Amino acid sequence: MTFTVDGVHHVGITVRDMKRSFEWYSRMFGFEPGPVNHGSGPDLERGVQVDGADLSFSMIRVGNVNIEFLEYHHPEGKDWDRANGDVGSSHICFVVDDMQSAYDDLIDKGAVFNGPPVTLTDGDLAGSQWAYLRDPDGIQLEIWQYPKP
Repeated sequence: MTFTVDGVHHVGITVRDMKRSFEWYSRMFGFEPGPVNHGSGPDLERGVQVDGADLSFSMIRVGNVNIEFLEYHHPEGKDWDRANGDVGSSHICFVVDDMQSAYDDLIDKGAVFNGPPVTLTDGDLAGSQWAYLRDPDGIQLEIWQYPKP
């Protein structure tokens, strides 16, 4: 190859209302949003393949990765309607240090989980725990705890 990939800069998610999303992610996880930027014009339209694209975007830094939030002001997009098994579906997984504490705290703050934490019982990841939840737009998130030594 003539190039190398040095890392992941960001993962992008499109949200209905950036302010609502920032308030939720800040309340749930303590994340601090960065500055909000705006984009429009033919280069953006071509790049994102959305005619008439007019959007705001901002990053939230989580560890060594940014989560980019995009809010399209025009055209208005469809609401999230994917299931985990649908091609193209994705989720963001946050590593936590204590699954039960994180789960209980998020429940107390109003998070909606798909089910209680699951513990893996075999394989290289045995002892790891995970649980899926949804953000205000229904986007799948996951919390993950590696096995404690």
